[in-house]
Parts: sequence; structure tokens; C-alpha cells
Amino acid sequence: MTNLQDPQDIPDPQDVPDGTGSVVPPPGCPAHGGASPLYGRQFLRNPTESYQRMRRDHGQVAPVLLEADIPAWLVLGYREMRQVLGDTQTYGRDPRRWNRWDEVPPDWSLMPWVAYSPMIHFTEGDEHRRRSAAVSDALSTVDPFELRTHCERFADGLIDEFAGSGKADLVFDYVYSVPALAMGMMFGLPEDQLEDMAQALTASLDASGDAIPAQQRAAEIVGRLVTAKRDAPGPDITSRFIQSSPNLTDEQLVGDIMVMMVAGFPATSYWIGSTVRLMLTDSRFAVTLAGGRRSIGEAMAEVLWADSPVPNAIGRFAIRDTMLGGQRIRTGDLLVLGLAAANMDPLLWPDTTAGFAGNNAYLSFTGGDYGCPAGAPELARIIAETAIEVLLDRVPDLTLAVEPEELEWIDSLWCRAPSSLPVTFTPTHINAG
Repeated sequence: MTNLQDPQDIPDPQDVPDGTGSVVPPPGCPAHGGASPLYGRQFLRNPTESYQRMRRDHGQVAPVLLEADIPAWLVLGYREMRQVLGDTQTYGRDPRRWNRWDEVPPDWSLMPWVAYSPMIHFTEGDEHRRRSAAVSDALSTVDPFELRTHCERFADGLIDEFAGSGKADLVFDYVYSVPALAMGMMFGLPEDQLEDMAQALTASLDASGDAIPAQQRAAEIVGRLVTAKRDAPGPDITSRFIQSSPNLTDEQLVGDIMVMMVAGFPATSYWIGSTVRLMLTDSRFAVTLAGGRRSIGEAMAEVLWADSPVPNAIGRFAIRDTMLGGQRIRTGDLLVLGLAAANMDPLLWPDTTAGFAGNNAYLSFTGGDYGCPAGAPELARIIAETAIEVLLDRVPDLTLAVEPEELEWIDSLWCRAPSSLPVTFTPTHINAG
């Protein structure tokens, strides 16, 4: 791991390829007044338009302001994103490097996912590789065929609850519930704690004052789960992770399990919600709603490219002065990973009308040492695909109950999905038993 206290050898910025040769001052200096806010109603309602404007004004790496006007950089370019994800000698994950801590208010809404803690997200080097291997080992306990069977059962049970009414809000009645039930089964979480856990994890990602207490509630639930599984292990991810990580403290175990749950629950829910929205509003997919399964896979892939469920992520912290996309990045600067913007980089997709079929090089699962651990994307795909398949099998004539432009979106920089999906359909009688 890089020593955070020792000075680093700083290369000449001109020795680092930048692609454009242009340089702008670092965040915070008087000439840096063009930074764009990554918050507020205007940005959240139309982030794509904001990314286009930033790219036009600043290139592939843009100065931005986070909540409370804290300066950072947003990586917009696909090539630049690959460079950051692959270069752990220049861009680290430990937030104690950040050079803006003196400007951050104690109740900052982004604090839960930026403040240093012993969770796997903030480890580096050999320690990170060891803990990442333990996560992959734990995830391998999930049988994909059993997971699909369980998800089909969960989905059928949820649809039974609203099938007779002819209407539903899929976000509240379905989209969150299938992944939550799957998460509970995979992690061995008691069913009576599922709702509290799901709400806490989701709220911890919101751009609101509830983020910090929500993360604390989630940690308390996971703490009780770790204690229970240590005393009585079962055939679940939590038990396997505890057994394969004997050197981790309880705090580290709780942190790493929370990271796995966040990756497995909210993000998968957003993927389901955005895919269903696409299939209900885009005629390319709507015409095959009652037909073959290929359209579902294509819609899921298009969402990962064009409407990423996790559009941005914090992030990386510069280990040394460097150049990136024509911008001079100072030691300790924070880089926000603009996954959605990079996926739709015009240099990568000069003609988006060509479609995305067969191309899986999207960055929605990030990449490099800090990408989703082995097995995680496939588990998420099984949950999302099964939920959508069962829904369209059971309710083939789903119709959006509002105009597409009337849909509201989750109020978060880190999440992209509709906050509600009101639909109508032909009621179906469910026989008891």
C-alpha cells in the first residue's frame, strides 16, 4: 500500500500524456469559476445535458462542485476513465489523501461514502486484493440456478398481490422487493429485517440529511447479522465471508458486507426499474413485450450503456500531481467517476443510433482492481432478468399510466432510476392455494 504520509515523487506534468495538451488551473483557484454543480434540480432532471455542456466547456475531465460547493473533478471520457481505473499508482482509493477535508461540513450528505472507514472500498494494494478475493469466494456460494428459481418464486408472489387490481406502482410494489428478497436469501438476513435493511441502504445513497443515520442503521442490522452467523453459520454469503476472513475485525466484516449489499440490492433495483421504463416507453422494445426474450437482454444492455443505474461514483484520490484529459490534477484532488458520461462518450459512440447489441465494454460495473468482484455482475443480471421476465410473462399488457415525461427520478447523484412507475393492465384473478 502507498504510504500516505511520505512525500511522492512528482513527475513533470508535461511528461504525462494528456491527449490535448491544454491545461486549466486546479479547483479552488480564481480561474476555476466555471465548475458545474453536481447537485440541484436542474442537474438531476437532465444529467445528460449537463454532461454534454461540461464536455463542451472543459473536455473529457471537468471541474465540478459537490454538495456544499466542495470542488472535485468529474471524469467524462471513456479513455480517461479506463486510465484512472487501471492506474492504481496514480489514483488511489484511500480518502485520507483528500486535500479538501477542511472544507467539508460534519453533516455532509456524502460523508457516509467518503469518510474513511475500514471497509473494503478504502483498502489498497495487497490488503485490497486479499479482501476482494474473500468477497468473490463468498459470492461463489450462490448457486445461479437456485437463485433464479428463488427469484421466480419471489416475483410470482409479489405479482399475486397486485395482479387482480389492474394497476400498480412497480417501483413500490415490485422493483425494490425482488432484489430485497433475493438479498435476504443470499446473505441469510431474517425476513423481518428485510424492509428496514432495504430502506436504510437506499436512503444512505440519497442526497439528503438522512444519509448518515441511514448508513448507521444499516450497520447496526449487519452487525447483528454477523454476530448471529458467527454463532450459527448457514449456507449463505455472510457465513462464508466470516469463515474465509478470520483476520478481519467485526467492524471490517460489517463494512465489507454492507458494500456487497449495496452493490447487490439498490443497484440491481435501479437496473430493473430503468429497463422496465425503457421497455414501456420505447417502441423498439414495446412491440416485443409479449414475445421473445431477446428484447429483454437488449434492453438491459442498453440501460447499462445509455442510462447507467449507477451514473457516478466516488471516486479516486490523486496520489501525485498528474495530467488527465488536459487538466492538471493536484495531489489529493478528488476524482468522481462519471460512469454514465463515459459510457456515452461521443468519441466512443459517434453514432448512437447504431445500437449497443453485442458490446459489453460498458463501465457500469466500473473496472480494474476496484471493479465489481468476480461473480457479482452475473448474480445481479440473474436477479434483474428474472424479475423482468416473470413480470412480462404474468402481465403482458403493461401500460404506463402517465406520460413518459411526467416520470420523476430518484434524487441522487449516485443513482439513476425512476422514483415511481405507475402502470395499468388487465386484471388477473388469482386462485387461492
